[in-house]
Amino acid sequence: MLHPSIRMIESNPTARATDDSSPEDLIALMNSLSDSTRLRLLRVLEREQLGVAELCKVLQLPQSTVSRHLKVLSQRDWVRSQQRGSANLYRMYTDELPAHAQELWRLARARTDGWASSGQDQLRLSQLISRRRRSSFFAQAVHEWEQLRARLYGSAFIHRAMVALLPAEWTVVDLGCGVGELVESLGERVRRVVGVDHSAQMLARARDRTAHQTNATIVQGELSAVPLATGSFDAAVSLLVLSYLSDPQAALQEMTRLLRPGGRGVVVTLLRHDRDAFRREMRQVWPGFDQEQIAQMLDSTGLRPDGCRAYASEPGAEGPALLIAAVTKTDQTRATRSLPKEMRR
Repeated sequence: MLHPSIRMIESNPTARATDDSSPEDLIALMNSLSDSTRLRLLRVLEREQLGVAELCKVLQLPQSTVSRHLKVLSQRDWVRSQQRGSANLYRMYTDELPAHAQELWRLARARTDGWASSGQDQLRLSQLISRRRRSSFFAQAVHEWEQLRARLYGSAFIHRAMVALLPAEWTVVDLGCGVGELVESLGERVRRVVGVDHSAQMLARARDRTAHQTNATIVQGELSAVPLATGSFDAAVSLLVLSYLSDPQAALQEMTRLLRPGGRGVVVTLLRHDRDAFRREMRQVWPGFDQEQIAQMLDSTGLRPDGCRAYASEPGAEGPALLIAAVTKTDQTRATRSLPKEMRR
């Protein structure tokens, strides 16, 4: 049976008839794809504009190799370069390729879908994109973050999250603490509170905000590998964080690790939506989650959902509706299972 891409080409004689490329040009174009590294480069650059250093990290190849293959692809117009500062950024614009090149690329891309190396490239690319979005967005938003978040989501969800975290003797960790408003509030109610975030700009604001509180600590770290001791908290909270993470399940697994057996947690995230412009503006990786997705992730980490409810946007709030889940760490944490394919990026 012919591959669908081949059938498409054979069933479209008009495209061949209107193709003004010479035999020599077509052969040269095909030769430019006759290397696995160049195919991997194109699959990555079709998705994102990257510099040479970033491509080296994604493909795990030396700079000399990446630069050599980029030169070939540039000469055959597979990729375009754009200078930004002292660096050149490369991108493949599939829709702007000639018709015969588009047909050739569709076939090559389909035939490389199952390559393990390509799958690894895409995983590393997703992580790079996620880090880039978080870094650039929060660096720009730090001075107006409180107002921006209040405008988009309101503030009632913070008070709902705090209901489960009121016992005065508890120690609490805020995973993704941002500028520290919840850390400050909890510091007035619990024995000890620690805020964790990736953004240095956000953390600087959080430290200023909580400087007067001797029981509040601010720590920088990735939410997939929090630099805090296992089982050292009675409660954990994650507010509007999961949508920014390439691997939200890893963050929930860390929440599980940090909680003592029987510890409580609260997860607030966006309900799944179709507002692509909103997601891009906020530099979010995920368009929210539905209740089944959250329940599956929680179950696989050993966090027992005690309730998961959707809340409509508050009057005046411009962002999507929210999901709020209260959880308890089970006595025996199960091994983490992989996310289904549709939930991986």
